[in-house]
Amino acid sequence: MVKVLISDKMSPLAEQCFKARGIDVDVKVGMSPEELTACIGEYDGLAVRSATKVRAEIIEAADNLKVIGRAGIGVDNIDGEAATERGIVVMNTPFGNSITTAEHAISLMLALARQIPEANASTHGGKWEKSRFMGVELMGKTLGIIGCGNIGSVVADRAQGLKMKVIAYDPFLSPEHATDIGVEKVELDDLLGRADFISLHTPLTDATRDIINAEAIAKMKTGVRIINCARGGLLVEADVLAGLEAGTVAGVALDVFAEEPATENILFGHPGVVATPHLGAATTEAQEKVALQVAEQMADYLLSGAVTNALNMPSVSAEEAARLKPYMELAEQLGSFAGQATTSAIREVTIAYEGVCGELNCKPLTSVVLQGLFSHLMVGVNMVNAPTIAKQRDITIREVRSDEAGAYQTLISLLVVTENQSRSIRGTLFNDEPRVVEIKDIPIDAKLGPNMLYITNRDKPGLIGNLGSVLGDAGVNIATFHLGRADEGGNAIALIEVDGTPPEAVMDAVCELENVVQAIAMRF
Repeated sequence: MVKVLISDKMSPLAEQCFKARGIDVDVKVGMSPEELTACIGEYDGLAVRSATKVRAEIIEAADNLKVIGRAGIGVDNIDGEAATERGIVVMNTPFGNSITTAEHAISLMLALARQIPEANASTHGGKWEKSRFMGVELMGKTLGIIGCGNIGSVVADRAQGLKMKVIAYDPFLSPEHATDIGVEKVELDDLLGRADFISLHTPLTDATRDIINAEAIAKMKTGVRIINCARGGLLVEADVLAGLEAGTVAGVALDVFAEEPATENILFGHPGVVATPHLGAATTEAQEKVALQVAEQMADYLLSGAVTNALNMPSVSAEEAARLKPYMELAEQLGSFAGQATTSAIREVTIAYEGVCGELNCKPLTSVVLQGLFSHLMVGVNMVNAPTIAKQRDITIREVRSDEAGAYQTLISLLVVTENQSRSIRGTLFNDEPRVVEIKDIPIDAKLGPNMLYITNRDKPGLIGNLGSVLGDAGVNIATFHLGRADEGGNAIALIEVDGTPPEAVMDAVCELENVVQAIAMRF
């Protein structure tokens, strides 16, 4: 039975969803890393929020783990590289808290503009300091958004409703999408120099870490106000404090900090700082959404192979998973055949999809081809880590697609180039069953069984009889026999399905037959 562990506090909807889908689920909140390491081997799935730190040593102990689901957007607490190497899918829920986080950013911007936290404290203290709190209007001001993805786009929309001009810096934002959402795409320096308010909505990466530092602040307008509801490491807190004290920065609103929980911070107590304890996703609606979404995504993957919001694997909808199933089987067989026939280091892999399969979501198919290709060369390979293995080994992967059909309605072609040679194989589907239709440019028509003999030979009389005698004398039964040749008397191939794996001595005897060039026992 499929088994999932929920190790962080989240809405009961997650547990209910797993159970409704027939998945056994345990809820164990607050475990130490040692306790999690000790029990993780029992589970197929792990659902977390931000408290559980899924580090390499935990992943190393996760012998059965297939998926880690993060109820939320940030995956800083998950060692994605270690998970990928173990073939574990890492999912998040990037849309579940987009509205909530965006609304919190807008709230902090309004709080900064009107000094609401300080005015509130003053009024509760029995003071009536009406003249002390002179705010600024948002209407007509320029909001600079750094990172205009899911959350940044919502902030832009809300800011436009407040009649603000919105500019955005995001290398991945296309000019067309910027036009669609009504923002002006600019370079970072331009944003820093023009914005009255700056709101951060980018992941924490090597490229974005400390993006707001002393150098960036020096380029900003005097009186700028900065809002950060994304990740604490995006700004240098000491530099921000210096900007506040110099008067360049009029105010800062922070929901995230470099170190959390932030019980102490150099910015605390400054009158220009509004601070909240990482509340961006802290609404009832958001917590229910992300808990339900992560459970649904994990259940879909564990039960049907559907992949949604994965960070280390192509997405596949439930409908696509069902449609892709026979193509995935064909892709794996072609990769497996090439892998078992390859004896030298692989340099390049080209996969061509023609006809019907050229119109499909081919990324998962490519991953499965690589899985089949590498699975006989190393252990622990699956479609999650196969692309990473190719990258680590400097293997060039090319994917070619065409929706035009040739001789076959659908066709997958695989070309593997090694140090010493190149090898090609093509396959199609007949009534959703995989068939090999060409090997090394030689036509053939064969269905691959569990145990196959692949033989390359010179097209001369007597081979079939001699081969049959060797196998028959050894008690190896032939189930099917398929032949192909380039031309009369030239290169030829045979694919023979046998019952069971032939002993090594039998394979040696086959290799010694006259006109046999190569003989390989394969398993599928």
